[in-house]
Amino acid sequence: MTEIFTAPSPTRPGYVPENSLFDPAPAREPDYLVWRRDKLNQYPTTPDALTVTLSGPCEPGTAEHRAVLRICGRANMVLYRHAAPPTAATVLQLARAVGLQQLDVPLYTGEPGVTEIRNIDGGRQGEYAPYTDRALSWHTDGYYNSPAAYVRGFALHCVRPADVGGESALLDPEIAYIRLRDHNPEFIAALMEPDALTIPANIENGKEIRARQTGPVFSVIEGHLHMRFSARKKYVEWKAGRILADARAFLRELLDDPDGPVFRHRFSAGEGLICNNVLHTRTAFQDGAGDGRLFLRARFRDRVAGINEEKGHV
Repeated sequence: MTEIFTAPSPTRPGYVPENSLFDPAPAREPDYLVWRRDKLNQYPTTPDALTVTLSGPCEPGTAEHRAVLRICGRANMVLYRHAAPPTAATVLQLARAVGLQQLDVPLYTGEPGVTEIRNIDGGRQGEYAPYTDRALSWHTDGYYNSPAAYVRGFALHCVRPADVGGESALLDPEIAYIRLRDHNPEFIAALMEPDALTIPANIENGKEIRARQTGPVFSVIEGHLHMRFSARKKYVEWKAGRILADARAFLRELLDDPDGPVFRHRFSAGEGLICNNVLHTRTAFQDGAGDGRLFLRARFRDRVAGINEEKGHV
């Protein structure tokens, strides 16, 4: 891939410097078109093209490790199959082998920084959608975090799938960006506004456990595109304006298009995902008489290594 990424922004993550590749200003169009061409030419077209079978712990320098970095460099995500015992240590070992180091620790995270995603009956945790058997709307992880704590990568490992349902859908934010910009560059400008999306404060029993967060949908961090997004209809506040409303409608159509660029995959036991916080969703599911659906998830405030250092040359 042509090396045309920019240096880190000297200010807040939502700021887009004049020389940014992702700035929709006409002066940057030639560089952007080169990046767009290379991105689309190398982009995988099937879930199989995203998948690596790991025989061991994905140690740096091995062929499997290079394959993970290569695929993630093209699609910002990689699916894997791994026969190792499904433990929190397994998830962290895989993540750290590809450079995910700075753990994000949201509510209800267990030790040592890995969260069990399962259907929980009752209690405050069971009120949050990921811990139910309901469908999840499209989102990126940590969209409610402050700019200093944006989630830039995560690992997800399937211990047990549901008996019925629980299919995941995935979309690289860079592909969403390309589709939005192709349709109307003004969409990008609106989505990069520093007050485009606000998440209200999280209040439990009269106590604020997370402050109100306002920021852009797309931003540039260390020369890389970052996306924070939630398709929820409650507990989100969008800036008023026709262009932003049209951009949101276009994005919803893209995410719901059965013939669009979305990857759909139902994880089996021993399979997982390592990614740079791609857009994702999950269908509703049903557990049988057994132990029920269980995933392990670890979130990170950095990206997969090899992409930062080599800017796509993996």
